[in-house]
Amino acid sequence: MSIEQRINYQLNKMPGIKKVIKRIYQRTMYAVSPKIKSEGNITRISPDDNTHEYFFGYYDKSPWDITDRYMLCMRTNDTWSDVSPKEKADILLIDTALPESDKNRVKKIAETSSWNVQQSCMLQWLGPDFSSRILFNDYRGGKYVTVIKELEGGAEHVIDAPVYTVSSDGKTALTLDFSRLYNLRPGYGYYNAPEKTKGVALPDATAVWKIDLDSGKVESVLTYKEFAAFHPRKEMQEAGSVHKVNHLMINPSGKRCMVLYRWFIGKRKYTRLVTFDVADGGNMYVLSDDDMVSHCFWKDDEHILAFENKKNDGPGYYFMKDKSQEYIHCWLQLSNDGHPSYSPDRSLIVTDTYPDRARVAEIKLMNGIDETRTQVKVIARVFAPFKYDNDTRCDLHPRWNHTGDKICFDSVFEGHRGLYIVEAKK
Repeated sequence: MSIEQRINYQLNKMPGIKKVIKRIYQRTMYAVSPKIKSEGNITRISPDDNTHEYFFGYYDKSPWDITDRYMLCMRTNDTWSDVSPKEKADILLIDTALPESDKNRVKKIAETSSWNVQQSCMLQWLGPDFSSRILFNDYRGGKYVTVIKELEGGAEHVIDAPVYTVSSDGKTALTLDFSRLYNLRPGYGYYNAPEKTKGVALPDATAVWKIDLDSGKVESVLTYKEFAAFHPRKEMQEAGSVHKVNHLMINPSGKRCMVLYRWFIGKRKYTRLVTFDVADGGNMYVLSDDDMVSHCFWKDDEHILAFENKKNDGPGYYFMKDKSQEYIHCWLQLSNDGHPSYSPDRSLIVTDTYPDRARVAEIKLMNGIDETRTQVKVIARVFAPFKYDNDTRCDLHPRWNHTGDKICFDSVFEGHRGLYIVEAKK
């Protein structure tokens, strides 16, 4: 662990002081660092429009339809003042086969009131065809809902619960309490509905629900107390420890799911990576219990790549086998957090970095067939203005197209949020 990481770890216990020290350090280092705007074979996909903000959302979904021609995108007014702005956002369909000058290239197809700057509204193409229907979260009739929209004709199927992660066959989704998430981590939740468990450290309530996307049936899968009672640690049992879940992700077959189960004691955060059966929450397994684990991705039905800080091996990317303690520490030179994902054929891995001391973030490629290979290739570098920082930062969140030869990412190097692509060459 570097000196910067050790200092950051200690400052995490004092977020107010950390914010001030971080800003002073960043501005000082930026002043003495070489300046760049962007590097790499980068193409802007969103309109040349500096009056709006354009972005897609999280790294575990693809904005491309199955043909890799049409892309989904969000259009908003402001993504730097609030993490979950209290205004509607437009949902756009971009025809990348048309030139930017063609007025038919960009079309507004929907809008939503429930979104945030990190994950948007869980906007995505719905399987199994990934071409005829899109899915997104909204707030209608005093509740969060999922909207499944037919692109041809515009018909909508509305389900009385929002989604977090969706199976590849388009039949099942899992979700969590977006209002509790908003109060405990605003950049990932929604502000619209009041939290029913507000002020309750360990609610006797559902933490994870399952949704049948055909029938609309919603049922409880796991509760907060079930998470807290599973192989409990003493920190979980302390009076006043606050519990939540985040980052659900269903595996390729749709049978297993991983989740980050977190609890807080004051400002101290603990995180477990837990896996379980989608059907009923059974066969729970604590895959990582080293206090810090963040961004993860399923390679297949049994293996997960995750960034974490293992107590015996330090921070980095770890390749793990579900329901076992087997793991490989990959690319020892990468000790800073990022958002990893595998290409559709699993031959490559892409990840990103947060802005460095010069306010430059990178997109990197690694071998996905053999995680023991050490080569890392940087394919893009982009500048991040200070306007986008802390909770309203613009993470790159790199995502693959279906062919596996292009990567889409969000960035602010042109002064506002935009949607870009970069070539992915082995």
